[in-house]
This record gives sequence, structure tokens and C-alpha cells, in this order.
Amino acid sequence: MHISDVAEKISSGNRITDEEYLLLESDGDFYQLGVFADTIRRKLHPENRVTYVIDRNINYTDICISACKFCAFFKTPEQEKGYLLDSRELLEKIEETQKVGGTQILLQGGLHPDQPFEYYVEMVRLINKTGIHLHGFSPPEIHHFANISGLSVKTVLCRLIDAGLNSIPGGGAEILNDRVRQLIAPRKCSAQEWIDVMELAHMQGLRTTATMMFGHVETSEERLEHLRRLRELQDRTGGFTAFIPWPFQPDNTALSDIEKTSGLGYLRMLALSRIYLDNFKNIQASWVTQGPKIAQIALSFGANDFGSTMIEENVVAAAGVTFRLSEQEIRRLVTDAGFEPAQRLMDYSIVM
Repeated sequence: MHISDVAEKISSGNRITDEEYLLLESDGDFYQLGVFADTIRRKLHPENRVTYVIDRNINYTDICISACKFCAFFKTPEQEKGYLLDSRELLEKIEETQKVGGTQILLQGGLHPDQPFEYYVEMVRLINKTGIHLHGFSPPEIHHFANISGLSVKTVLCRLIDAGLNSIPGGGAEILNDRVRQLIAPRKCSAQEWIDVMELAHMQGLRTTATMMFGHVETSEERLEHLRRLRELQDRTGGFTAFIPWPFQPDNTALSDIEKTSGLGYLRMLALSRIYLDNFKNIQASWVTQGPKIAQIALSFGANDFGSTMIEENVVAAAGVTFRLSEQEIRRLVTDAGFEPAQRLMDYSIVM
């Protein structure tokens, strides 16, 4: 098997195998991977458009019992500096978001040990009254709600949907391999439990996103396992709207001795993701971790979405990365990269 054989397969629109992925990962030239990914991207998005969403990342609490080694944001329940947003603070953040044209909030938080499940149901009901799209609660949070309530994951999802939950973010995936998860997040849900939450959500009609945090303790084969699990679930349900890969940010974490992934490493992984995930229409650039210049280049390495304006972001910022972009700056960056910027909603419909 040679790269040229894989290139012919890609150009004809056929799915690559795991073995072909590993060949590209080990032997693929950087620019060659970019061309492959860009070719696929342009077939899926011939309109030359790059989308973005105006939203805010609201972390309702930093108190968490998971204690993930890669996280610089969490506080243990015993620490005095932990917070839990009250209803007034939550509504103020949503009002500020709506005033600048925001269409959704990304709501995530730590796995708080003391709040009952009904607390989260009421939070969803409160947010639902504002009319904003609620993209909230990653699979580890959903799994945590099931644990503290004694309810099934399906019942938890049904309760949240009835209260007004609109979609689920793909956080907490990290790498969907249990060896990796035991090393970096042993108290968090397993790889299969993450997949099960997403599959149940899709079956209930919720659209979700998928993420991958790479560049820490995982191997190439374990990255591939992550992508394979996502591709297989997307084959079954079609419920994912987008994939967002981003590199681990080691500063201020328990894994601070790990070397940070370079911009070139990020772009290679982005391109490989676009090539392998043939059933994902949308792939998002991570300007939050990579900065605006690398994000612009990402638009020629498979990405078709510039992500969120991130009116507020706390988790990555806790690791010492504090890039900020306004809507105007995003539109300029997209235009300068040779594309047409367009504001979207969570389901990738365009705001007219």
C-alpha cells in the first residue's frame, strides 16, 4: 500500500480504512495532507463559505469531583475559592449575550457533588424562558446526573429535554480509549459511556457535537480509535453536527511537563480528521487554542467553521491561553483567508 493508492481513493470519494489512516499519519507529507483535506472540504462545501456562531461559554460551577489531570480550571469541593452561579448571575450573562446578537449559550460545569439533579432541571427551565438556544451538559455531566439521581441516562435526557435542553456539546471526550482515560481522568465516564450518552441523545432527537483533545498521553492508534468510535456512531445515527479537535494545553495542569502540540501538529491532526471522518460535514477550527493565524490556515486544512466568538471562556484560559476575537475580527480573518463569512446556528443553518 502506497500513499498514491490512498490519494486515488480519497479523490474518488471513497472511505479510507484504519490501515490507510495510519499510513497517512506516519508517512503523509504535511502539504499533501492539507491538499487531501482541502479537496474533501471543498466537495462538501463548494459555496466557499466559512461559518461561525455568536455565543457564550458559561461554566456554572468550577467545583468538580473528577479532578482530571489535564484541567487547570476545577476546584475540589474542599477548596474555598470554588463558585456556583446563582440564577441572577446566569440570567445577566445570557442577557449580555443576547444584546450582542448571541444565539446560544454553551453551558458546562464541573461534576458538583452536592447539587441534586432537580437543580439542573430548574436551571434548564430558567434558561429556556429567555428564548436562547441551550447547548448544554456534556456526556460526563449527563452521566453524573444519572449517578446522583439514581435515574437512567435515558430518563435524565428526557427530563432535560422536557425542561428545554436543545442540544449537547461534545466535551469530556478527551480520547475515547479507556487506557488513556484511566491515566488522565479516572473518575470520569468511560469511553463507551460517553458514546452511549450521545447515542441515546441522538435517539431522542438531540443534535450534538463531538470533540477530541489530543497531544498528551495517547498513541496514534488511540487517536484512531477515538475517530473510529465517532465515525461508527455517526453511521448509526447521523446525530453529530460537527467535530472539533483541539490540542491539550499543559500549562497550570498536573501534566505540565508534556510538550505542547505545535501549530504544524495541530494542522496535521485536523487534516487527518477531515480525511477519516467522511460522514461529518462540519469541522471546526480551534482559534481559542491556536490563535487567529493558525485558525486561518486551518481553513485550508479541512476546517469549514471558525467556531464561536467566545464572549466568555474560562477553561482554556485557566491553562494560560487567552486569545480573544470579536465577530468583526472573525469576519475579517475569514475574508482575508479567501472565504465568505456567515453567521450560523447550532444546526449550521445560516442566520439571514
